Amino acid sequence: IETYTARLAQACAELAPLRDEQAELAELADVVAGGGANTRKMSLRSYVLAARLEEVAEAASERLLRMSGGRYEFVHTDAAGTHGRRGGLGLDIHDEYTGVVRSTKTLSGGESFQASLALALGLADVVAAEAGGLVLDTMFIDEGFGTLDADALDAVMGVLDELREGGRVVGVVSHVDEMRQRIPSRLHVIRGRAGSAVQIAG
Repeated sequence: IETYTARLAQACAELAPLRDEQAELAELADVVAGGGANTRKMSLRSYVLAARLEEVAEAASERLLRMSGGRYEFVHTDAAGTHGRRGGLGLDIHDEYTGVVRSTKTLSGGESFQASLALALGLADVVAAEAGGLVLDTMFIDEGFGTLDADALDAVMGVLDELREGGRVVGVVSHVDEMRQRIPSRLHVIRGRAGSAVQIAG
């Protein structure tokens, strides 16, 4: 029995470094997965995505500031969400008028459309920059213009006109009559009993 006890003690001693290494790796894996000592509950994947999101938010803020008359810009947040949700992929809005950072949920319908459009354009800018300057030269925007008042519509159309003047093709799908006066080349989809037909105008 003493022989087996000695052998067992020796085996345990030999395994101790391996157990310590395994515990260290398990703790590291837990942190990478967003648990353990990771107070922000941000996984490694979320961390990488958050870095990309910061770039998109920065590019999108330039567009949003112009569309909102200098009022709004995006603020990236890596704070953990409520109810234990993981953090890293949050966007808030900085309101220049009040100096307050607030949730994007507080934006009106028209402001939400501007924010969404700015994010889409910011994403296109970041993708183009990372693709060696390859420009995404064609873009379609489907609706949302009906939520804009006249001033906001002018600001959005100004940004889209600049894209067009820069060589991009911007297609807009809309039922807003005011858009017809701003868009020189149009396709009208006309419904009929036998199906839809397309009419070129402009």
